[in-house]
Amino acid sequence: MQKITKAIIPVAGWGTRRLPITKVIEKSMLPVGNRPLVDYSVQELIEAGVTDIYMVISNVEPCQVREFYKDNIALNRYLEERGKTDRLELAKTLPDNVKIHYVSQDPSGKYGTAVPIAMVVEEYGINEPVFVFMGDDFIWNPGGESSATSLLNALQSENESAILGTEVPMEEVEKYGVFSVDKDGKLLEVVEKPKPENAPSNMINPSKYIMSAELLNEIVNYVDTHNFGPQDQEYLVTDPISDFIDKGGIMRVAKAQGSYLDGGSVEGWVHANNVVCGGK
Repeated sequence: MQKITKAIIPVAGWGTRRLPITKVIEKSMLPVGNRPLVDYSVQELIEAGVTDIYMVISNVEPCQVREFYKDNIALNRYLEERGKTDRLELAKTLPDNVKIHYVSQDPSGKYGTAVPIAMVVEEYGINEPVFVFMGDDFIWNPGGESSATSLLNALQSENESAILGTEVPMEEVEKYGVFSVDKDGKLLEVVEKPKPENAPSNMINPSKYIMSAELLNEIVNYVDTHNFGPQDQEYLVTDPISDFIDKGGIMRVAKAQGSYLDGGSVEGWVHANNVVCGGK
């Protein structure tokens, strides 16, 4: 199995679909059970061997994500003074061997899923395969194969990329990007929000990837060479992925093992809490 030690997690943006609560709580920090949304992806990636996480945050202070992942000295002292040292491990949200690098994104600048990826690649000169996980959803499969492991298992060479897929009822496909996959398990295209009668499958894109260096360069070129205005279109990462495939790049499809939980809507967030906390 290929070893990948870097991951990009975009968590910037206002989370306007979750207003008014996202006026004061960042969307990726909304609680599911006793942890914020983004931490399910962070801990999964750490278990898969990631040691460097590049978190793309909004340039708005204070940043709750940054606060969550740094040591709280006052809290640690309080726990020690009160004899609650068993809680210190719970308060430590990051292992010593893992580092989070923060990249600030201006919410008024270029917008879309391709932009934060390109920012990290350019700022840190990344030229190797990385995980890319969006910060407001996750796959819940306690005790089973994680989505990071599923992606790694799908790769057949270091030059390939991989994309996670999860199945939804056919009547729900028009809310998502839907996969067209060939008989060898390679992605042909992602069809954005098709009507059920036009959908190539019921496998959707939960925005979890392994991206090769070649694909990362394709994303950077796409963002740098297009100049979409705020009323034109988003810089969707599926556009450079399509270009990558058209040029002969291989993107394997890995089927998710477990439940896809999405905190982007109130209904999805409530469902995620019910699943994680033992309800249905």
